[in-house]
Amino acid sequence: MDAFSQLLQLLFAGLTVGSIYALIALGFVLTYNVTGILNLAQGEFAMLGALIAVSLVASGIPYGLALLGAIATVTLIGGLFERLALAPARGASTATYLLITIGFSFAMRGLAIFVWGTQPYALPPFTSGGSFSLLGAVIQIQSLWAVALSVLAFGALEGAFNRTYAGKAMQACVINPVAARLVGIDPKRMALYTLAASAGLGALAGVTVAPISGASYGMGLMLGLKAFVAAVIGGLTNAPAAISGAYLIGITEALTEGYLSSSYKDAVSFLFLLIILLYRPTGLFARAEGKRV
Repeated sequence: MDAFSQLLQLLFAGLTVGSIYALIALGFVLTYNVTGILNLAQGEFAMLGALIAVSLVASGIPYGLALLGAIATVTLIGGLFERLALAPARGASTATYLLITIGFSFAMRGLAIFVWGTQPYALPPFTSGGSFSLLGAVIQIQSLWAVALSVLAFGALEGAFNRTYAGKAMQACVINPVAARLVGIDPKRMALYTLAASAGLGALAGVTVAPISGASYGMGLMLGLKAFVAAVIGGLTNAPAAISGAYLIGITEALTEGYLSSSYKDAVSFLFLLIILLYRPTGLFARAEGKRV
C-alpha cells in the first residue's frame, strides 16, 4: 500500500470511529443542554445496545427487528434511569448527579458481566458485501453505515428541535424553565424524554460499532470517555461542534495509531482534553449557554 492509500485508509478508519463517538457525544450534549446533567453512564447505553442486539439476533428474531428492539429496550432503560435515579435527586448538587451516573455505569457493567459474561460477541454487519476498494484503500460497508447514521441522527435531532412541539418545549426549558412552566410545559417530562433519547442514541452507536469491533461488557467505558472528550472539545452546548470534536478525535487516533503506535492512541485523546480544559474550558466552538432545568 502506497503512502496515499495508507493515508486514505487511516482517514476512513478515523471517520468510522469518530462517527461512533459522535452518536454518543450527541447524547451527552442533549442531556446537558436540557437538564444540566453530565451523564457519565452514556457509554454504557452503547454497551447495552450492542449486547442486547447480539442476544436478540441469537434468539432467532429477524436482524432488523432485533436491532430496533435493542435500541427500544435501551431507550426504555434510559427513561427508567431518569425516573428512578435522577428525578428523585432533582435539585441536588452537580457532584451528586455525577456520582449517581457513575454508580449506574458500574451497575450496568456488573449486570452485563452477570448476563453475558466477559467474552466478546460478534454481530453481523447491517448489509452484506463486506468491503470494497477505493483508490487502494479498503473500505468496510459498515463504516459507511456508521458515518451515515451519525449524520442522520444529527439531522433528526436538529429537525426535532426546530420543527416539533417536543423539541420547542425542550428549548424553552433550556432558555427559561420558569416561563416554560407558566405556559404548561413540564421540565420534568422533558428531562424524561431527553434521557430516553440520549439512551437511544447510545444504543444506536453500540449496534453500529458491534459488527466492526465486537460487543463486550467493557466496551462502553472507553467509548463513553472518548465521546465525552469529543463533547468537551467541541463544547457541551453545541451539537455540531461536539460532532466536529468527535471526528477530530477519531481521525487523530487513527493517524496516531497508523504512523506512531497504537499505545499512544488513547494518550493523544486525553492530551487534547487537557489542553482544551487549560486554554479553552468552554470548548473550541462553544456558544453561549442558556438556563437549564
